[in-house]
Amino acid sequence: MIPQYTAASLVSENKILAHPAVVDSIPTSGGKEDYNSLASLSAWKAYQIAANVEYILAIELLTTSQALDYCELSRMAPATRKAYEHVRESIPHLSEDRPLHQDIEKARDLIRGEGLIHV
Repeated sequence: MIPQYTAASLVSENKILAHPAVVDSIPTSGGKEDYNSLASLSAWKAYQIAANVEYILAIELLTTSQALDYCELSRMAPATRKAYEHVRESIPHLSEDRPLHQDIEKARDLIRGEGLIHV
């Protein structure tokens, strides 16, 4: 359950980061200017949201792969089976308790790469 809690937390953080930066603009120069470019802040927020989504997808990939471990490979769609096998080449089945940080990072690397796209 801990990875799911982590994913839910990241989704909640993304909802906060999605708050428009423009609502935080304040007057400057002694009230003579009422516009501040918040482009850099907006770009940082978008970058952080994208990074969080990578982790959310990584956790979903791990969870899905773990569930597929209990399915017959012959019943999987060919593309699903190839993606599953690609994941399992670098991330083993979770048969006993272990820290999942490295698994999440490996899954994130798979998502960032092109391997899953070309299976």
